[in-house]
Amino acid sequence: FLTRYRNQTYNTYDVHLKLTKEVLTIQKLDVVCTRGGDPQLNVHLLRTAGEEVTITVRYLREVPSFLKLPLGSPVPPADQSSRVSSPLFDSGLHLNGNSSNTAPSSPSSPSANEPKYEKRWLDAVSLPLLMARVSKYKAGTDKLRSNSFEVCALDGTSINILQFCTAAESTDWLQAISTNISDLTLENMKMINRYCSPDDQIVHMGWVCGNPHPDDAAPSSTFKFLALRGPWLYIFRSPPVSATDWGQAETLYILYEVLFKVHKLWMAEDCWIQAKFYLGLQQDEELQDGEPFCFSILVGHGQSHTFSVEMTSDLAVWEKSFQRAVFMEVQRVGSKTYMCSSQSKVLCLTIDFGSGFTCSESSSKKILWRYKFSQLKGSSDDGKTRVKLLFKNAENKQIEMKELEFSNLTAVLHCIHSFIASKVASVDPVFVNSQSISGMYMS
Repeated sequence: FLTRYRNQTYNTYDVHLKLTKEVLTIQKLDVVCTRGGDPQLNVHLLRTAGEEVTITVRYLREVPSFLKLPLGSPVPPADQSSRVSSPLFDSGLHLNGNSSNTAPSSPSSPSANEPKYEKRWLDAVSLPLLMARVSKYKAGTDKLRSNSFEVCALDGTSINILQFCTAAESTDWLQAISTNISDLTLENMKMINRYCSPDDQIVHMGWVCGNPHPDDAAPSSTFKFLALRGPWLYIFRSPPVSATDWGQAETLYILYEVLFKVHKLWMAEDCWIQAKFYLGLQQDEELQDGEPFCFSILVGHGQSHTFSVEMTSDLAVWEKSFQRAVFMEVQRVGSKTYMCSSQSKVLCLTIDFGSGFTCSESSSKKILWRYKFSQLKGSSDDGKTRVKLLFKNAENKQIEMKELEFSNLTAVLHCIHSFIASKVASVDPVFVNSQSISGMYMS
């Protein structure tokens, strides 16, 4: 595919793109010698020149006009005077070795030794797609590029900007490259999971763009690499390559103590975009003004992280992956106990996947009350430490209120949400079957 390419020095070229499963190759138009300047002669000169060799590179005056000719055109004929000094008719090698070493004599006929130059597409950049990322946004901003996007390799330094003639071409290539990156990531996950225990499996991982908080003094978007593995949500600055890298996460959270929230996608004039997104029918170009596809991770003490992805399909995958990872972790741990207080007494609240809520005294372990998940009819909290839980008594059908105080109320509320959501999902045959499918691709 013929398009435009801009490198890190902001030089722009016409390039060919060649996409394979593992590599994106950027080919640049260049001049090559197809006749004359015998390679065997050059090799012989290098071998017999002595210990020190000087290779002189000269400017080809004819090349700028030559590059404007059709592909495969020979160099325009030069006059006899320029033929002597022009590098187009030079082997390009000037050696200062031992003069006694002489090269084989060249043909006496000038036409036989006259070089022929042609334009050809040569590989300029080869970007490995494993753990690579793509982005339509200008670095450090929330502004979209026009009909273009950048591709960055795993090392984080090889950033290449591809410019297309139309938005459709840009979207097609973005989706194609993103698909290959996702496929390679999935293969990498399979390989890692093959050597990990069942409770340390990777459910999903990939690049996201970390959106700045509105209150930040100098807001700037930064790319993060998220991973859902075992009981943890990992946030990295760069992808983990080795086992040691997994211990170098920037931040990590317990999965069932965080809440995943997709930002609303619908607009005033199109209330169907949200529904189409879940059905997989939403197209990226339908979004107004380049509004990003965002989701938030709500964590303890009222904190949160907001991330954006490039396409609706990415957003759907992250949401489903979070649901699957939380479900698997809740089933693995079975229950979680938090210290709390009520009326100056130190208590323990246990959230159990099988039995529901159990409150007991911390010292004596005496059970004070117990309710099933289905008996929870409502709740309210002060946004700080206190929560009121409303349960329906199974015998008299009356609503009973239990007020508790926690040091990290947000984490407790998220845990309750995770256990109840997992309980509901466990009675959904479609969801349970999807877990067995995910287990197949993980192992």
